[in-house]
Amino acid sequence: MSSATTSTPSAAPRRALLADPGYQAFVILRTAFTVAPILFGLDKFANLLVDWPAYLAPWINDLVPGSAQAAMYAVGAIEIVAGIAVALAPRFGAWLVAGWLAGIIVNLLTIPDYYDIALRDFGLLLAAVALARLAERYHGEQQH
Repeated sequence: MSSATTSTPSAAPRRALLADPGYQAFVILRTAFTVAPILFGLDKFANLLVDWPAYLAPWINDLVPGSAQAAMYAVGAIEIVAGIAVALAPRFGAWLVAGWLAGIIVNLLTIPDYYDIALRDFGLLLAAVALARLAERYHGEQQH
């Protein structure tokens, strides 16, 4: 007769992984960089949090076709895709988010009075790079 404890040998490594602070950091960052880009991307279509077109540098607005709001629709779609990429393939998705944040920083540094937000986004870029590095270590283990 089989016992309920027959799965204990496979549960022990999982428990050890969940107790690992590095793995915990990976899960926290992966969750944050999945949820935040998706939510902010969706908000580009609703403008509930802020007036997103105001964050588009005039020189970029001159380069893209259509209105600033239309550009924000494209930005929103890209952010949603980036969040999904982090969820499904964090080793790739985290670098995608880091690159996207670098572009946002360049945009913000060319708009007066947005330097504080650019600095915040630089911190987020560093966190995305940390996620990419942690994904190198933990993403394969998590899928066992």
